[in-house]
Amino acid sequence: MGKVKVPENYKSCLSSYETQEAIGFIKNLMQKKLCMALKLKRVTAPLFVDPLSGLNDDLNGVERPVTFDIPDAHTSAQVVHSLAKWKRMALYRYDFHVGKGLLTDMNAIRRDEELDNLHSVYVDQWDWEKIITAEDRNLEYLKNTVNRIVSAICNALDEVKYEYENLDTELCREVSFITSQELEDMYPGMTPKERENAYTKEHKTVFIMQIGDVLKSGERHDGRAPDYDDWKLNGDLLFWHEPLQCALEISSMGIRVSPQSLDEQLTKAGCDDRRDLTFHKMLLENKLPLTIGGGIGQSRICMLLLKKAHIGEVQASIWDEETLKTCEEAGIELL
Repeated sequence: MGKVKVPENYKSCLSSYETQEAIGFIKNLMQKKLCMALKLKRVTAPLFVDPLSGLNDDLNGVERPVTFDIPDAHTSAQVVHSLAKWKRMALYRYDFHVGKGLLTDMNAIRRDEELDNLHSVYVDQWDWEKIITAEDRNLEYLKNTVNRIVSAICNALDEVKYEYENLDTELCREVSFITSQELEDMYPGMTPKERENAYTKEHKTVFIMQIGDVLKSGERHDGRAPDYDDWKLNGDLLFWHEPLQCALEISSMGIRVSPQSLDEQLTKAGCDDRRDLTFHKMLLENKLPLTIGGGIGQSRICMLLLKKAHIGEVQASIWDEETLKTCEEAGIELL
């Protein structure tokens, strides 16, 4: 059952025709700006992977991947949740070097997603990954990368507003960095989402660091698979979204696990059975490069820059009857 929030007196800044045009403009523009900001090259990415490879992103560990058989190959495949692990293997296979990285158009199906204004079963994002040195595995390097991404997004907004004069979107270029533990200490009586909303409403552009490990309360700020991000060197990038009056997560990213941190996190998460999978075995044997990477939501970026109230206004997906009816009555045009 979908949960739709209708902002009071909401009206899209752009017509349906302008919206379609703007989506294409934003996607082309953002790809160029991300490649320039982070020194990335676009590569072709898979829609599905071999389940036995260990390359699929396990997200929070409970989501069911879409699985299907391939009779002629006598095997089965899983539609990706994201390419968090595939990208690191690709950098190794494609012979990338330190300081260089890749960018992909990633399309995924997350069948267990709860549907609302921000969540769909269809996911489209720019998945990127870049090779770094051992000396780069620190918070300073992480923060610098986040600032580069925020600058790319804000620079893209300037160009979009030049093309579409009706848009009045405003973004803050200054990023407020805070750890998930500092956030819990600041708002001890709130849920993680309530903390994110309270802090982002005040600071507008926020990067919440160190997500995945257990906090002092015994809870986690949010789930994070143990085998791609280093939980001490990762985070989520949030912008304040005026139409919905909430924090809008644009990116989950981080410096990736080293052999040492992977070893530690697999044990913490009770996932030691993954050690014999191809990806994990290569990483533990120090055969894969050290990297930083993340995913940047394409539809989320379009929502943010175009001031849309529902993700269905910028992507084509399937919705429940209640969502369709509520949006139609509110004049929210779903694609």
